[in-house]
Amino acid sequence: MVRVVAAVAVFVAIFALAAMWFVGRGGQGGDQFAQCRQTQIAGGTNTIGGPFELVHEDGQTVTDAEVLTAPSLIYFGYTYCPDVCPLDATRNAEATEILETNGELVTPVFITIDPERDTPEVLKEFTDYLHPRMVGLSGSPEQVKSASQAYRTYYRKQQPEDGDDEFYLVDHSTFTYLTLPGHGFVEYFRRDVSAEDMAQRVGCFVNNM
Repeated sequence: MVRVVAAVAVFVAIFALAAMWFVGRGGQGGDQFAQCRQTQIAGGTNTIGGPFELVHEDGQTVTDAEVLTAPSLIYFGYTYCPDVCPLDATRNAEATEILETNGELVTPVFITIDPERDTPEVLKEFTDYLHPRMVGLSGSPEQVKSASQAYRTYYRKQQPEDGDDEFYLVDHSTFTYLTLPGHGFVEYFRRDVSAEDMAQRVGCFVNNM
């Protein structure tokens, strides 16, 4: 009987240690960011993101490896957007400021889906107004399409009803994507996430790198 009790005690101890290890690893197959995630990605996070080559707002051609050197918040939009894009980009800039106050440097990145009008000069004026460290990226239609496909975003140019090709709108998805050096894409944020909530969630990922 004593041996049985001892064996049960050993089993319970081993089980408790295993449970503590599992919780410490995030409870999801060793995912170090499990406690930070609030979204699920069909196929896993490795299905979003990847290499791109675009034109920096300063005029030089750059790759993802040259731009995403710090935790980054990536948004696909366009500067002529009448409402959604300025609000989303401003929210991302505000979250960046909150994180910076907490000692966590994050790079906000704005990738245009309207390269026809969003030249590097136009993007630079737009991003500099929102945040001094916000990076604007443009490129050829092919380069922009490739980057958009890598992040599984959607955009489509609308034909203006009055026939004026200069003042068209662009339908597009509105997610913001968080990438981390050495990890790539790890999380996305919807439009209804506040700057404060975004900063808190991004901080969780940064602190668990």
